[in-house]
Amino acid sequence: MKEKYIKQIKEKLKNVYDPEISVDIYNLGLIYDVKITKDEVVHVLMSLTSAFCPAADSIPQDVIGQVTSIDGIRNCDVRITMVPQWGREMIEPNIRDMMGL
Repeated sequence: MKEKYIKQIKEKLKNVYDPEISVDIYNLGLIYDVKITKDEVVHVLMSLTSAFCPAADSIPQDVIGQVTSIDGIRNCDVRITMVPQWGREMIEPNIRDMMGL
């Protein structure tokens, strides 16, 4: 059952965009880990493109909104880390090519 949720969560995370880059946070490589507890709480570990990201407050709220819109998910906890520091090499290769990086 968790596999079903993981797939849905990944798709929902593709609806959350970094406003400065206009690419979704999943394909940007900002999502480091997703775990689901037995009581259907999702824990997302993610980074930002910069420690000074102007969307540092809104992106986690968007993640929570997207994840909790999935039937059966009770809650979502988002934790921001800067370790490892995000870099362009974390972007999905096809997206990196489209961006000309």
